[in-house]
Amino acid sequence: MNRTIKVDTLARVEGEGALFIKMQGDRVADVKLRIYEPPRFFEAFLRGRHYNEVADITARICGICPIAYQMSAVHALECAFAISISPEVRMLRRLFYCGEWIESHALHIYMLHAPDFLGYEDAIRMARDHRPVVEQALRLKKIGNHVMTLLGGREIHPISVAVGGFHKVPTKQQVRTLEEDLKWALDASLQAVQLVSTFEFPDFEQDYEFVALSHPNEYPLCEGDLVSNRGLRIGAAEYEDHFVEQHVKHSNALHSVVRGRGSYLVGPQARFSLNFDRLPAEAQQAARAAHLTPPVKNPFRSIVVRAVELVFACAEALRIVREYEPPQSPRVEPQQRHGVGQAITEAPRGILYHRYAVDDRGLVVAAKIVPPTSQNQKRIEDDLREFAAQVAAWPLEEATWKCEQAIRNYDPCISCATHFLRLQIDRA
Repeated sequence: MNRTIKVDTLARVEGEGALFIKMQGDRVADVKLRIYEPPRFFEAFLRGRHYNEVADITARICGICPIAYQMSAVHALECAFAISISPEVRMLRRLFYCGEWIESHALHIYMLHAPDFLGYEDAIRMARDHRPVVEQALRLKKIGNHVMTLLGGREIHPISVAVGGFHKVPTKQQVRTLEEDLKWALDASLQAVQLVSTFEFPDFEQDYEFVALSHPNEYPLCEGDLVSNRGLRIGAAEYEDHFVEQHVKHSNALHSVVRGRGSYLVGPQARFSLNFDRLPAEAQQAARAAHLTPPVKNPFRSIVVRAVELVFACAEALRIVREYEPPQSPRVEPQQRHGVGQAITEAPRGILYHRYAVDDRGLVVAAKIVPPTSQNQKRIEDDLREFAAQVAAWPLEEATWKCEQAIRNYDPCISCATHFLRLQIDRA
């Protein structure tokens, strides 16, 4: 029997997308993850703009992860200008990024992904039976937003980030006000790991090429080599020698692949699998208690990995808050010159690559941005192709539910769509 599964509108994903699966008997004949949102042209917007404007412009790419775009941008421009930031500024940026990880991971774990496992259409309905869980999620997100506001001036599109540091930094006393909230957040994140580890996960493992940053002493955020479990180890300047973006007819989103090898996975599963030994003790213990050991090859268990990373972000933020000393100067003034710089940082959803070429007036002459969602796009499609044989024969409602859940495993950013999906199965 031939079957066609059409998901016209995917709920709660970055932008607008649809899913098409065609079965011929027991064989998967075709799978397409269609991303039909119009192009946004941010790289073109950046050309001709002064380097000081880049952080503000790139922050507009994502309302949930503006810091990720700002950090990759300023690190790339600092590379182009050959300047180094102070250790104090480096730690402050790390704290800033932790705030974003806390609010983003909390939102996805509790509000967008947990309803799939607990059998609810959305977090509002889930709150009727699990009110304390939803309230915990909201407080965690608020704490992450508070960190972002204190350091960035506001939680959406922060305004303090600058090439060479920050326009303004908080006092030691202001930073210490975060301590009590972060202590609560750390306890709450440990509870999150315990909660999601009890969920039921389909028996579905894939042979991934994991790609993530790797730092010799830290769980990666802003610095490190780019590595994979298949022997890759490069600097940011070599990224485009090994990775290429491809156009596909059915999608306005590019598919990124490793040259000569194909799709790869970025994000929590990749980071955890490649950097487990750099996690703080609290996070390692929480992972082991949840029977989670690297490598994690089941994408449905990514919710547990995200919860472990939530523990990391809270613990790391708390450590920095307790050790923080304000820098002597909030920023280093760049020596304006022409140059090219590349940088990779770890957004909550995975690696984010930026490259900029700047002329001797400080104007951007070329820009390239490769977000984590586009890097996972082909991998998501490949996984759906493997998963489709299980889904296609299921009843309509169950197939719809699992199609959405499978795609949300990768946390493909946030959509304003409601928790609703139209799925059609044509049987020939």
